Amino acid sequence: MAVKCRAEHVGSLLRPPALLEARAARKRGEISDERLREREDEAALAALDLQRSVGLQIFTDGEVRRATWMAGLLEQLGGVVPVEPPKNIWQREDGEPPEEETGFEMVAARDKLYRKKTLTLAEADFLLRHSPGQFKITMMSASMGPMLWHPEVSRATYPTPPDMMRDLVPLQIKEIEELLDLGVTWIQLDSLGYNRVIDPRFDATIGGLGGEEARAAYLDATIAVDAELVRAAKRKNPDVTVGMHICRGNNRSAWMSEGGYEPIAEKLFTQVGVDRFLLEYDTERAGGFEPLRFVPKGTTVVLGLVSSKTPVLESQDDLLRRIDEASRYVDPEYLAISPQCGFASTALGNLLTVDDQRRKLELVVSTAERAWG
Repeated sequence: MAVKCRAEHVGSLLRPPALLEARAARKRGEISDERLREREDEAALAALDLQRSVGLQIFTDGEVRRATWMAGLLEQLGGVVPVEPPKNIWQREDGEPPEEETGFEMVAARDKLYRKKTLTLAEADFLLRHSPGQFKITMMSASMGPMLWHPEVSRATYPTPPDMMRDLVPLQIKEIEELLDLGVTWIQLDSLGYNRVIDPRFDATIGGLGGEEARAAYLDATIAVDAELVRAAKRKNPDVTVGMHICRGNNRSAWMSEGGYEPIAEKLFTQVGVDRFLLEYDTERAGGFEPLRFVPKGTTVVLGLVSSKTPVLESQDDLLRRIDEASRYVDPEYLAISPQCGFASTALGNLLTVDDQRRKLELVVSTAERAWG
């Protein structure tokens, strides 16, 4: 069974400069795949050492082998081709759109989807051999699959997004089953599709679902996919811990959406069936804790109170006060704390240093110790 985890981090950690240089050199054809793998292994070992040294009990490899957190859909799938990513979706606190820094490669389904490689299996194999304790595998949920459907590119093979999802979801279920067969006992689904319901402005920016009825149908379909993934994991291993992370975007310290959890809370929290919700709560953009009243008893809520976007260190007294506020809606026995997201959702990472990152993680651990002992 999994450890009782009060201090958690979402997944990604800042990439060492040597790894970024090796990845660029491989792209130029100057080093071999084997040499790049060596650099990735070194970075993963350093990530594990950092987590151990600050006192975390649940580990990741820092997602150092990935170009972005979306590797599951963007790097592992065949049958896709490059397309232009959405424009003007990222914002920083100063209101300036950081487009040049937040660019990433995007793909869309053109042919029948298949798995050309499974990056998470390589991550799991490494962690089984090297992690100093319980570890989790993070993955972009197939519930975000509609972003792979492009009307001009996809329609010939998949007339509608649901047609495509009927192929995509079984691929991720097979991946989850293979991870569990390997010995993985903790999985985290990163499910950001809910932002389209939380923030109609953001939804309109990326194409727009339509009115309230369309958003309600989209919410139901997204929950149905996430719930199907959870059920598949639990069928394979009833003791597996399944978490779900939701944030409002995290790319070079920029965000893409805002709004509280109220529009999704009752259906999501009561229907999806995960063991842990890792929820962004570091700024007012995430709203208040009131929607947590729908969280079923026995489900853990990991409060993402510490920002991974800024080097400014939060006040521990403020963090403890906010944990106390959340306990009005969730039994404190089922609360935990984390950063609001990873430190490097894309390879360039957020605008803070490795020392800032360490201090943030140390703050998460020390706050958990003060809150729960």
